[in-house]
Amino acid sequence: MPASALICLPARLFFDDFIDSSTSLLSARDVDGVVRLPKTGGNVDGVQRSPIIRFNKIILLHMQKIEHIGIAVKNLEESNLRFAKLLNTIHYKTEEVPSEGVMTSFFRVGDVKIELLQATNKSSPIHRFIESKGEGIHHIAFAVEDVNTELQRLKDAGFDAIHDTPKQGADNKVIAFLHPKSTQGVLTEICAEQS
Repeated sequence: MPASALICLPARLFFDDFIDSSTSLLSARDVDGVVRLPKTGGNVDGVQRSPIIRFNKIILLHMQKIEHIGIAVKNLEESNLRFAKLLNTIHYKTEEVPSEGVMTSFFRVGDVKIELLQATNKSSPIHRFIESKGEGIHHIAFAVEDVNTELQRLKDAGFDAIHDTPKQGADNKVIAFLHPKSTQGVLTEICAEQS
């Protein structure tokens, strides 16, 4: 394999199989997020690396952060007031997503958002969720660089996708969901800014 080859690996595979997970990679990481390793191994971050590492660039594909937590509510107006008291801030936007049959409201809490979701019709997934489970946490959304690439990685890793292709979501996001049966009962969304 040429030394200049660009290899894309899931972050988990990279950390488990190539780098001691207890070791910081900060000094090996450039500002563009690409980790460059010696072509023949050697000492990186003070840890001897195996010569089996013969590539010098790895792009870490991974979920970047929790983007938001989605909470299903019966009444958005009442819930906005309650969460404004809880969080000591007001929501910064409301938005309808007709394709999902929901009205959403967003609060900022540090780097994470809280998304309140109210069904706008009885065929809405939020209506069905509340009918079966009541109000509460509906999903956790993770920010990713590219939804298509991450969705394919997750499907290849054995996760069941609800959406085979990404779709338009609220808050200027492109989204896709993973089925909770493959994520220990947690409905998981991946999302990225609409370009």
